[in-house]
Amino acid sequence: MSVKENPKKIVFPLLAVLALLSIGGYLIASLMTYRIGFPLDDAWIHQTYARNLGLHGEWAFVPGQPSAGSTSPLWSALLAIGFVLTLGPHIWAFFLGWFTLWGISLVGMWIYPRISFSKQEWAWLVGIIILLEWHLVWAAASGMETSLFSLLVLLVLAWLVKERQNWFFLGALIGLSVWVRPDGLTLLGPAALVGLLQASSNRQRATQLAYLSSGFILLFGPYLLWNRSFSGAWWPNTFYAKQAEYAIELLEPLWKRILEQAVLPNVGVGILLLPGFFYSLYRFFRERKWGAFTGAIWAIGYLILYALRLPVTYQHGRYVMPMMPVYFVWGLAGTMSITLPTSPVFWKRVLSRAWIASIGFVCIAFWFLGARAYGRDVAFIESEMVVTARWVAANTEPDALIAAHDIGALGYFGERRLLDLAGLVSPEVIPFLRDETRIAHWLDIGKANYLVTFPSWYPKLTQGLKPVFQTGGIYSQAFDGENMVVYQWELRLR
Repeated sequence: MSVKENPKKIVFPLLAVLALLSIGGYLIASLMTYRIGFPLDDAWIHQTYARNLGLHGEWAFVPGQPSAGSTSPLWSALLAIGFVLTLGPHIWAFFLGWFTLWGISLVGMWIYPRISFSKQEWAWLVGIIILLEWHLVWAAASGMETSLFSLLVLLVLAWLVKERQNWFFLGALIGLSVWVRPDGLTLLGPAALVGLLQASSNRQRATQLAYLSSGFILLFGPYLLWNRSFSGAWWPNTFYAKQAEYAIELLEPLWKRILEQAVLPNVGVGILLLPGFFYSLYRFFRERKWGAFTGAIWAIGYLILYALRLPVTYQHGRYVMPMMPVYFVWGLAGTMSITLPTSPVFWKRVLSRAWIASIGFVCIAFWFLGARAYGRDVAFIESEMVVTARWVAANTEPDALIAAHDIGALGYFGERRLLDLAGLVSPEVIPFLRDETRIAHWLDIGKANYLVTFPSWYPKLTQGLKPVFQTGGIYSQAFDGENMVVYQWELRLR
């Protein structure tokens, strides 16, 4: 039975099961490596906000101190449901990850036949590729908002692919996406461009853009006021802190930064879809399919934006992961048009079949490699950040003031007052994030009791300090890393 004959009864539940198996495999990999957890410390930031909201009804990282340290208020609010249901930090987060990954596969499968130039019946392949693509599975099991934002991006671009749009609803959907990531603001670009290019008159253009703007402002306005009320700034603290922390990366040549970002979606099956992606881009422009064309342009622009403002590639490129489903769907649409598996010409038939088979083989192979990487990532966070946080909770004074760069696990397990060296909940440190002399002065004035960090991150700060705890975790050492240390802070003011 084909996709078109009965998609809901066959394909939808099968993809739901495959999504469960795919994420489940990554969780098993983490359990076999060390234990269940999250592959990055930032996930615990969301969990801390969610717990305080779900159990105490307050928007705060440290209870009693409202702050705008969460980049994704909507994601933290959704996680709070898990605490209301007494499911703890993991089960509900993984459920949301499964649900959003499944949603990405369904939306991608819906988009494919509407942008494909041939082989529309291969839509099921899109759904499977998405569910097995290692970046997307890693993101879904990360406890972060990445998969939810990716789903909203695909929904917006799917709306633009439609022949008729509800511009007010589209604007509201883009406004909603900003509550998940400030990056959602970029979706206004393709939406406005389609509104301008598809309209038949200036009056229609003005009307469509007015509806789009109204829907967007309806949800974007409260978002700005939300941040303003908690931090005094229009954007969350992380918007400023991350750019300040990695400003040194901007010294690299722009071409190098763009290339580094462009490599990220091509680690795996993406490299086989690169020709198809650019073929789709060419065909969409030539045939004036503006909805599909602007989706491809948005994906390219998203990479360039990060190269310009936040050119980091760590954690498998998690910042640019939201563009990857777009890249994969658009790339598959072009690839299936280029390949000719039933061609009467022998070499075309053989090459096409080998190409398609390679897509499946590489996708599966990298799923396993991704599972191994995910297990190691979780093991690193659990054996360094979480172990340290639990030690702090058990061995420091209840009123101790802890200075730390990674505050996620510390906030959740340590439950101590914090001075955040990364500026997420201590925005006053942002102007001098990399200045260790000023940071030392700040810790003195704040009367810090302990400093928690990796020694090489702050060599001047840690020099001469007395270590009171070191994790001894083997997973960081296995990759030539170092262990997290808790130091007794000593006043530097003289």
